[in-house]
Amino acid sequence: MLPVQSFLNFIAQNQLFTQNDRLLVAVSGGRDSVVLAHLLKQAGFNFGIAHCNFQLRIDEAQAEQAFTSQLADALTVPFHTISFDTQTYARQNGISTQMAARDLRYTWFEQIRNEHGYSYIAVAHHQNDSVETILLNLTRGTGIAGMHGILPQNGYLVRPLLFLNRDEIDTIVDQNGLHFMEDSSNASSKYARNKIRHQVIPPLKELNPKLEETFDRNMERFRELELLLNHQLEQLKQQMMVQVGDEIHLHISAVKSLYPQRLLLYGLLHPYGFSEPVIEDVMASLDKHAGRVFESQGFVLLLDRDKLILSKRRERPGPVLIHQNDHEVYYSQFKITLLHDDSPLIIRDNPMALSANADKLIFPLTIRSWQEGDYFCPMGMKGKKKLSDFFVNEKIPLHQKDQIPILINGNGEVIWIAGHRPDERYKVSEHTEKVIIFELYKLNL
Repeated sequence: MLPVQSFLNFIAQNQLFTQNDRLLVAVSGGRDSVVLAHLLKQAGFNFGIAHCNFQLRIDEAQAEQAFTSQLADALTVPFHTISFDTQTYARQNGISTQMAARDLRYTWFEQIRNEHGYSYIAVAHHQNDSVETILLNLTRGTGIAGMHGILPQNGYLVRPLLFLNRDEIDTIVDQNGLHFMEDSSNASSKYARNKIRHQVIPPLKELNPKLEETFDRNMERFRELELLLNHQLEQLKQQMMVQVGDEIHLHISAVKSLYPQRLLLYGLLHPYGFSEPVIEDVMASLDKHAGRVFESQGFVLLLDRDKLILSKRRERPGPVLIHQNDHEVYYSQFKITLLHDDSPLIIRDNPMALSANADKLIFPLTIRSWQEGDYFCPMGMKGKKKLSDFFVNEKIPLHQKDQIPILINGNGEVIWIAGHRPDERYKVSEHTEKVIIFELYKLNL
């Protein structure tokens, strides 16, 4: 007898799917996925079988592909299969064979799900897989998220076999005379998971024969702790993380009041790609001089005077030429328009616009980011000022400096720090005969 009622109860308790859903079931041909396929069939679910041939164990792989095809025929369900050159993919991407196989199969599963209208992808992970995952995470270092084991659902991926352990699956196979294929690589100790399975778990089961049940209870507690932590983090995000334009500001006083500080600050910043060592560096820098910058893959965190400023990481924009007949040009996240005028129109008190004496302009002009040594003659002031000093005086954060468009004349002089201050040398007076009006627009990218 197959434990169909327990299977249905687990699916219902975790709200995995219903009889109205179509499932794509990943079947390797091993005992776990074979049991899952038979349970789904006996429970009356609508599903198809997907099998990957990774061409790693040539003879075994061909036999497994033939076996899963026959299983699909026996269960009268659709069959999808594909062969991968896994080793070449691993080499080209600089990853392990195991990681390559994982990438290939899940990408293909999602493709088949979309093409054939399946609601979910079902895989045959069970309780022992979850135990192994936790032990692996512990050896590598982990937080609460690494202690909750394998979840019953992750998006379109469902794991309806997590109510069973390996011994129970073996009993089901024996009692029901189910045929399956044995993967010889499961016996190899060169893989970390297999070492955990064959060398670590057996002694633990001697200490506690109900190891899987104990881990299952512990995992449930860790899931509850994770829910509690996530709830608190969500509240902290709303209280502390203030959206200012395309930046997020966190006041340092609020960061210092966090307890436990490292755990909560990590929870707030980790979604933006900041690692634990970087978070610890941020904490150690809170009482030091402003201007320190921390970077993740996609974001920049600036330690300002009284706050942390989080923004998307932007590459330093390349220069853009402006020709005399241009009416608009695009630079990074900005659009600059040009209007030629014969009247000496003077634009005052608008940092997003500039009236320039056209007779002094040497085309092509250039829009670029600032460079060390750049200087200009600020409008309304006598003498020169370095752009670096101007940025300091204007309290412009370090991470924003590279994004400010600088309008450069053909002779190399600064005409305009766009959005901030024009140069005195290019101002318009009543004697000016021709004017070009530049306007700066911020694009919502």
